[in-house]
Amino acid sequence: MNLYKFSLDDFLVLISKGLKNQITSDDILVEEIKLSHLKRIDKVFNKGLHYYLDPKAPETSKEASIFFRKQNFNSDLNIGAKKVVNHFEEFKISLSAIAKLSDMEFKRSFPIYTISDNPKNVAKEIRGILYPDFTSNLKEFLKALISKFAEHNILVFEFVEYWNQKEKANIDGFFLNPNVIVLKRQQMSFRREIFTLIHELGHFLLNEEEIEKLEIEHLANDNLSSIERWCNDFSFHFLAGDLANKLEKIQSAGPQNDYHFELIEQISRKTHLSQIALFTRLLLDRKISPSNYSNVKSEFEEAFKERQAELQRVRELEKAQGKQQRGSAPQPIKSPLLVSTIQTAFYEGVLNEYEVCKRLNIKPDKLEKYIQ
Repeated sequence: MNLYKFSLDDFLVLISKGLKNQITSDDILVEEIKLSHLKRIDKVFNKGLHYYLDPKAPETSKEASIFFRKQNFNSDLNIGAKKVVNHFEEFKISLSAIAKLSDMEFKRSFPIYTISDNPKNVAKEIRGILYPDFTSNLKEFLKALISKFAEHNILVFEFVEYWNQKEKANIDGFFLNPNVIVLKRQQMSFRREIFTLIHELGHFLLNEEEIEKLEIEHLANDNLSSIERWCNDFSFHFLAGDLANKLEKIQSAGPQNDYHFELIEQISRKTHLSQIALFTRLLLDRKISPSNYSNVKSEFEEAFKERQAELQRVRELEKAQGKQQRGSAPQPIKSPLLVSTIQTAFYEGVLNEYEVCKRLNIKPDKLEKYIQ
């Protein structure tokens, strides 16, 4: 409850949902809890019933969780978000123990920067190390970035939310000390996920943990903290590279010059920065008025809705015609650093085949792909 910042009253309401008679504190703050009540508690925490049989008290130290290290975050986290963070914190601790038993060590290969360092200069320096060969395929570019990060001991995890998931996390990504970045899969907008990854890389470079939802249009918000502004500037310059100079040459964007749509689209294709992110940059630099920016943003939102509606119409038509639905559930991208760590642990006898499958979230028939 401390981890999730639940008050006793809020927690009792949560576990009593759907019941005629509410569960009381006398029902759960006792030596023996009814199994039915325990199952309701576990629906919140997803620990498995064996967890509650452990006589050892849960860890409440700063090392145990970011929720004990920090009191406030940039986003008001819902239960879904807290569950995701807790899952990856536990996975991080477990993986660290596995690596240690396998005589592996994840050493930080970058210095710790501060917000007094120029984010543009830092971006240029880090870009020379971590920027992969460019590809127009957004997903492949994201994979290449994750692989580059792995080469320098930065672990990147994706989590995927499915359409029928009840508790969806209201976050896009987060950084956990010392070397873990977690991203929500943005199946409909890999550009957003790429920007989030580099933004969290900024947090890694500053060694400032954070959990947040990134709204691209809020990048020019005057209320942003100095750390968030630094990470946004770093992300922009890391992805834009020398093409940032073309954007800087724009004096103003408005109806009189068609908002420089052609140039913006060209820069977007070559950098994987979304067009709205580039227009937000112009707003930040006061090269487009708030009203004109709002008009542009509305156009993009309307175009996106139309594309979604068209996709839905195609799906419904194919379903009516009895055609097999295309596509499958997206799978998280696996960092090569995760794979190599689990492989080494297997070869060293630290993990068995069942544990390898569990850690990599793969079926046994896929095992040979990872261990030979």
